[in-house]
Amino acid sequence: METPLTPLEFQRRSRALYPDRECVVDGGDRLTYAQFFDRCDRWSAALQRLGVRKGDRVAYLSLNTASHLESFYAVPQIGAVLVPINFRLKPQEIAYIVRHSGAKAVCAHAEFLDAVDEIRGECPGVEHWVALEGARDGWLDHRGLRDAESGAVDRPPVDERDLLTINYTSGTTSRPKGVMITHRNAYMNAVGTLVHLPMTCADRYLWTLPMFHANGWTFVWVVTAVGGAHVCLRKVDPVQAFGLIRDEGVTMLCAAPTVLIGLAGCPAGQRGTVPAGVRVVTAGAPPAAATIQRVEGEFGWDLTHVYGLTETAPFITVCEPRPEHGGLSPADRSVVKARQGVELITSGELQVFDEEDRPVPRDAQTLGEIVVRGNVVMEGYYNDPEATAKAMRGGWFRSGDAAVVHPDGYLEIRDRFKDVIISGGENISSVEVEGVLMRHPGIQEVAVVGMPDEKWGETPHAFVVAAPGAAPGEADLIAWARERMAHFKVPRKIRFVEELPKTATGKIQKYVLRSGRAAIATQ
Repeated sequence: METPLTPLEFQRRSRALYPDRECVVDGGDRLTYAQFFDRCDRWSAALQRLGVRKGDRVAYLSLNTASHLESFYAVPQIGAVLVPINFRLKPQEIAYIVRHSGAKAVCAHAEFLDAVDEIRGECPGVEHWVALEGARDGWLDHRGLRDAESGAVDRPPVDERDLLTINYTSGTTSRPKGVMITHRNAYMNAVGTLVHLPMTCADRYLWTLPMFHANGWTFVWVVTAVGGAHVCLRKVDPVQAFGLIRDEGVTMLCAAPTVLIGLAGCPAGQRGTVPAGVRVVTAGAPPAAATIQRVEGEFGWDLTHVYGLTETAPFITVCEPRPEHGGLSPADRSVVKARQGVELITSGELQVFDEEDRPVPRDAQTLGEIVVRGNVVMEGYYNDPEATAKAMRGGWFRSGDAAVVHPDGYLEIRDRFKDVIISGGENISSVEVEGVLMRHPGIQEVAVVGMPDEKWGETPHAFVVAAPGAAPGEADLIAWARERMAHFKVPRKIRFVEELPKTATGKIQKYVLRSGRAAIATQ
């Protein structure tokens, strides 16, 4: 009587229970669950008619649209493997992923057809090129193919250990790696998310997070599991986001800290009335306590910090609220909320290991590496056994993140190991220094890196994006930091830049700052 653990179970259940409830809002298009899954069936049938079979890879390059959401059901229900591609990548990076994944079909949104046309000759294994919108010569028309089908789908048996998606990492310093996520991985992450972040069919979820990013942190399936509504936002624009939150009655959204900073920094005159009570999930980088205070204090929203990686499907910790947190001041509570927290009920065992693979003491000081083993850890890196063996050494997935454990068991990331600054033999957490600087009202964004120093080996340097209308000085910010932390941690130099270099998923590229290549952006 066992049923495979797969997100396709969410599709079956919601289709039966919520056929007339609104499922997707995408601009002027509104689809009920019955209509949306009918479209999924038709597209599945069209893919099968094109020769896509179980195990074949289907790549997508799309904004947050109804047709992109469709891919997370239409592709896996025929046993094929979805490859969601980051649309911010350069054409050559896209070509590498298409080739490396062995994609049989590539589906692209209108905005990316030109970029894909540049590299089609480099991808001889692709048999079909499908335009999701804006069909033109040389491209198959997604809508035409889908609407011509009756919806009769041949659904092969799905094993929970079958591949569901291959999600490629950012590849900031090397070739991106293909993370193999199974049906079981995604199902367990979705269930664990709902245990800690409950949702119901009354919820309306705003897609500020790209669906390609670790499968939208599995919210492509989580929202559907409870019969909620997906409200699509094709591009992150704070003004448009606030408009949709008001007009569509949005109750929940996910956002990386960079998006939160954009929302918090949107001028009051542009954002208009902000409905209170919106639940926000943030991950991707440790959020500054100051950002949490702004979102919760100014907007009246409720923010939960989670942590994970593409390799862990993605969530492995949640900063679980406890009754005792309610008695803290807003400033102290935001400090707690900035921690990564505790392991999810379904994610498996999580530890912070020292160099000899021993758990570090719960003293909030001893640094170690976050490691995890359990239900959400990837199958491995696609066609890369060497990288897989390195990441899974000793039966644990090695995150590369340096963290401490507090006496209450809550984890707090202090840095990526490669970003820890060692000055005069002392370890300095760039995240800690950034958190202090972010409390200054004149700062919108900041990144701290170690720079070579003849006496100390290296010292912290800060790159700062000033808040709109603000003009803080270097001496002012250094004095601010000296009042709030040990002097050896204070940046020796502060440079003001127009923007910080980021990866295609919005993470700050500290290696670019260290190299000095960010000088072109200096104000």
